Amino acid sequence: MRITLPSGTPAEIHRHDNPRMGLVIACDIWGLRPLYDEMVRNLAEKWQMSVAAVEPFPGLDLPADDMAPRAAAIPRLSDDDNLRDLTEAADALGTPVTGLIGYCLGGMYCFKAARSERFARIASFYGMIVVPEAWRSKSQGEPLAHLINGYAENVLAILGGKDPYTPAADIDQLRSTGATCVVYPEAEHAFAHDPSRPVHRPDDAADAYARAEAWLLSALG
Repeated sequence: MRITLPSGTPAEIHRHDNPRMGLVIACDIWGLRPLYDEMVRNLAEKWQMSVAAVEPFPGLDLPADDMAPRAAAIPRLSDDDNLRDLTEAADALGTPVTGLIGYCLGGMYCFKAARSERFARIASFYGMIVVPEAWRSKSQGEPLAHLINGYAENVLAILGGKDPYTPAADIDQLRSTGATCVVYPEAEHAFAHDPSRPVHRPDDAADAYARAEAWLLSALG
């Protein structure tokens, strides 16, 4: 079901009848779309969680099938606004314990959200560890700085060994913050969350999701 957060940002939400915890999804650069509508429902039922996915480009009229305008819009986004929206989605779920999961651009925002105590556990799938040069702006802080000054120990990073967005040197820096890193050596960027992509690796994806579920549920003790 689509809802509008207090900020005006759209979100897709599915409330489980008896959730073990809540889960907020930070979407990739393509934003809310049927993939995330289905993901919200599937994770809610499979993991027994109340789940909400948040639109990363609220108020912007961007094409659904052209990457360039979306990438060009990222410097206009704000870390503070993004965290506000993720937090409002967590509040909408109404669960005592809430985790965060995100993909690509959303995975980068997962790292940045580690500066907040709102999310008991965070699972970032192939999030950018260093903001790409073309995305930098005054409103885009560096993920590593947020991790160092936040709660990096709450973060699980799922990474591909052949992902150009997360080179080995960046992964070494990520590990040094205290985040837990799992690298799939043959995987490329976005190998797990969208089965329609040619880079999808079913076995690695299944393993990554099992690790993410266990990590999130570890918040319950």
